[in-house]
Formats: sequence, C-alpha cells, structure tokens
Amino acid sequence: MNKLAKVWHIALLTVTLLFAANPVFADDKDPKAAWELIKQGAMVVDVRTPEEFAEGHIEGAINIPFEQINSEFAALGISKDTKVVLYCRSGRRSGIANDALIAAGYNHTYNGGGYQALISTGKQAVKTN
Repeated sequence: MNKLAKVWHIALLTVTLLFAANPVFADDKDPKAAWELIKQGAMVVDVRTPEEFAEGHIEGAINIPFEQINSEFAALGISKDTKVVLYCRSGRRSGIANDALIAAGYNHTYNGGGYQALISTGKQAVKTN
C-alpha cells in the first residue's frame, strides 16, 4: 500500500469511528425510542404547521414550526441540555429542526420521526378541532 493510500485509509477509519462514537449521529426516527425519552420527561415539539398541529398532535407537545425552532428555543430560554423529542408528518422537517438544534449546541435532541408512526406506537393523539 502506498503512502497516499495509507493516509486515506487512516482518514476514512478516523471519520467512521467519530461518527460511530458520537450520539448525535445515532439512529433516530424510532418511535419506541422516542416514547422512552418522552416517558423520561423529554420535551415534545411538533414542528409541523399550526394548521397540522390543530388537526391533532401528541398530548403535551408544543408547536414550533421547524423554520422557527432555534429562534423560539432562544426566546423561550430553553436550556441546551434539555431532552427534546421532535416530530412532524414524516420525519423530514423534524430532522431539519433536530440538525438546527444540534448546530446551535443542544445536545439531547431526538428526531422522533412521523406523527402517525408515533401515535400508532404510543399514546393517542389529541384532536383539537
């Protein structure tokens, strides 16, 4: 193996180990894991639109649209070590919100994935209309 190949091999191995050891990159969107965190007292945030939230949401969830997550967390003074479970319709918007919170220094966030998957696994939804 030549010197350049060895360097690339070591770099690839290092990056792989960093991703594997960092909980930020752990699997997410597991409804059972999300419910376990909720049972442990995690804050639940529905990042869908207010209209979607009004159609039904998880009991105890607050609604913060994904585009406003960092500004609202800052305005509410939410501590960066608060356990947070985020969800949306499919897990895409909650993933974006989760990434934004991680980039802002929050270290206990979890993308709970989609609303339907969560309610079919755990508590019943709250219908608000």
